[in-house]
Amino acid sequence: MTLATDPDDGFSLYDLKIEVVCPPGATIYCGAKPGDHFELRGEMLHLPEGQGFSIYSLAAVLPLLAAKQRPTHRNDWMTSDAEVACPDPNCPTRLRITRLGLRRFSHAATTAVPLAREY
Repeated sequence: MTLATDPDDGFSLYDLKIEVVCPPGATIYCGAKPGDHFELRGEMLHLPEGQGFSIYSLAAVLPLLAAKQRPTHRNDWMTSDAEVACPDPNCPTRLRITRLGLRRFSHAATTAVPLAREY
C-alpha cells in the first residue's frame, strides 16, 4: 500500500436539519417548541439566534447524525426512518431529521491522516 496521489480526495455529506415536531396542543416537557431546530453542516452544529436546544434531546439524536449525513441504500432503514423520540417518556415530541443538500469536503482538509492507495 502506498499513499494516494489522486488530486480528487473529495467526499460528500448531507447537511441535516433536525426539527422538533409534536401533536398539536400536546404538553412538551423538554423545553422545546414545535419548529425549534438546528442544522448540521459537516461537523458543525448551527442553532438559530436566541434558540436553545435540550442536551437530553441532543443526546437522543446525536448517535444517528453521522450515518444520516452519508448516502445510504434506498432499502436501508437509515434512509426511510427520520424521527427520533424525545428521551423523556412523558414528552410526545419527536426530532425529525431531514436531509438537505449535499456538501463536498476534502479528505486533506478534514484529517491529518493521508489517503492510502490499494493495489
